[in-house]
Amino acid sequence: MQNKVVVHHPDGPLVKGITNNFFPNKDKFDVADDTTGEVREVPLVGLKAVFFVKSFEGDQSYQERTDVERTGFGKKIQVDFKDGETLVGYSPGFAKNRQGFFVFPADPDSNNDRVYVITEATQDVRFL
Repeated sequence: MQNKVVVHHPDGPLVKGITNNFFPNKDKFDVADDTTGEVREVPLVGLKAVFFVKSFEGDQSYQERTDVERTGFGKKIQVDFKDGETLVGYSPGFAKNRQGFFVFPADPDSNNDRVYVITEATQDVRFL
């Protein structure tokens, strides 16, 4: 299955592209660049997060809601990243000892379908 992803490095550029081999239990995956089609291997170590998106453009003016209650996505969670960004959503399986975990946005209208958060890039994670 092909997924549109935006790969965030803590201090580096964004990588936008398509992946069809992302698995949370693997230490790397491939991304075909959105503009050039060039395929690059992306290690998970050192990343902030992998955003699985509906579109690469998104809507910069859209204000995501965090007060939406959703069922079937796990427990409500707040993720504070080391760079100051905060993500609120639902996680079906957060554990501090894992390399990462998925967060589904609280807002069903978010451009993010789901986010794979790298635990090392977080400052604090708490259930709401």
